[in-house]
Amino acid sequence: MALVGGSGQEAAAQEQTAEALLNARCSACHERRDDGTLNRISDARKTPEAWFMTVFRMTNIHGVQLTDDEQRTIVKYLSDTQGLAPTEGADYRYALEKAPGSIDTAPNDTLFQMCGRCHTFARVALQRRDKADWTKLVHFHLGQFPTTEYQALGRDRDWFAIATGDVVDQLSKLFPYETDAWATWKDKPAPDMSGTWRLAGRQPGNGAYEGHATVAKTGDDTYDVSMSVTFANGDSLEREGKAILYNGHEWRASFPGDDHVIRQVFSVSEDGAMMNGRWMYRDVEALGGRMTAIRAEGTDPRILNVVPSALKQGTTAQIAVNGVGLGETVDLGPGVEIEVLDRSPERMVVKATVSADAAPGARTVVTGDAAASEGFVVYDRVARLEVEPAETIARVGGAGGPIPKIPAQFEAVGYMAGADGEAGTDDDIRIGPMDADWSTEDFDALAAEMKDTRFAGTITPSGLFEPAGAGPNPERPMDTNNAGNLSVVATVEDGGEAVTGKAHLFVTVQRFVTTPMW
Repeated sequence: MALVGGSGQEAAAQEQTAEALLNARCSACHERRDDGTLNRISDARKTPEAWFMTVFRMTNIHGVQLTDDEQRTIVKYLSDTQGLAPTEGADYRYALEKAPGSIDTAPNDTLFQMCGRCHTFARVALQRRDKADWTKLVHFHLGQFPTTEYQALGRDRDWFAIATGDVVDQLSKLFPYETDAWATWKDKPAPDMSGTWRLAGRQPGNGAYEGHATVAKTGDDTYDVSMSVTFANGDSLEREGKAILYNGHEWRASFPGDDHVIRQVFSVSEDGAMMNGRWMYRDVEALGGRMTAIRAEGTDPRILNVVPSALKQGTTAQIAVNGVGLGETVDLGPGVEIEVLDRSPERMVVKATVSADAAPGARTVVTGDAAASEGFVVYDRVARLEVEPAETIARVGGAGGPIPKIPAQFEAVGYMAGADGEAGTDDDIRIGPMDADWSTEDFDALAAEMKDTRFAGTITPSGLFEPAGAGPNPERPMDTNNAGNLSVVATVEDGGEAVTGKAHLFVTVQRFVTTPMW
């Protein structure tokens, strides 16, 4: 299989080296079959994170001796030769991106209860196996975790019979080893990611941003990356880092810094011209943002973001349009007067004046040959406010212990009423994130009795909830810790009226085992 960059001979040589290493380190336990495949290893396809977890288990539990370089080589080889096609994992990427507030889903209650009560169902759905190997996985689970049958949602049923029967039948049909998507994808050469990239995205709590990245090839599927972004609020960020491309579409990058190491978990488009996903702080994965990157050259004109993306009737503001191949001016629809203040093919800054009688609603933004459907909103008033994520967790920590606090970042998102004139119905139109005043409340009577608002933590003006310290608190009943059950409240003033929204926050204890994927 030809990998990115270099000659075909170089890629083939590296693949032979990786295969030889796999044979040397793994074949003592995983016997080689007549067709040249290795028992169990060759019977599954997974994401890079899942292969890393498998290899780590071999070293941690079974004593396989691997250097860090050998471990990386094996994970890369298995991810390339036995990975997932882009479409196969698209619905479950939240487990890789670790996006706060993500809701794990499964096709039905049986699979969710049998497979999603100890870890996410996404971890299952990001694998492909044949029926025989799904059956072996069930046996492994019971052998490795013998209390599985006695736990809640296990002891009330014939767990083993269901797991080896109905569950295996379903998994082998939903997530089979052989698929048309993989047959089409597996022999495609990986794209060369070298070049200049145009970036745009949003970090909750800090706002929208735009920038550039320069990607330089350093080896087979490995790159040096230089990234610079500027936020709409004036903040800027410059980082140098390294990236690796797995299986032609799984981009992973790491950028060290004085405060945090930034990790990128991106998916690359099939043509190699765009990638998008989530970036996060390695030590505080709850904090991060989303990013879209497109090649700065050789790409069709495209609008990446409009900042701000909404204005109220009868107001004037400066707006930036970021992308590639932008035109001489921008059209935000009827009733919006535009004065171009500054422009380049990648960024246009305009003064936009919205007339008092401009029709409210979502607009298509057009500049030259680039267009963004529903890229801009004219609104009459904020009819309702939602807090995102609607439900999430924070974790106490620190206080001299080895596990840091895990905060929770919230955003207030405004909506205008749709054609029916009523807030809270299906035709409401999203205005977007808005500045808000933040507070917390006890979620229920028990939380009020325990004074959770007082002890669980505080929220900043930017919507960042900072949990309290870990450990027993002598000021609380039974010296309990600083866990709490809270409502997070956002308030926006619009036209002299206060509009509020709430989210549900569980402040809980530390997580003692952190895995590469949920």
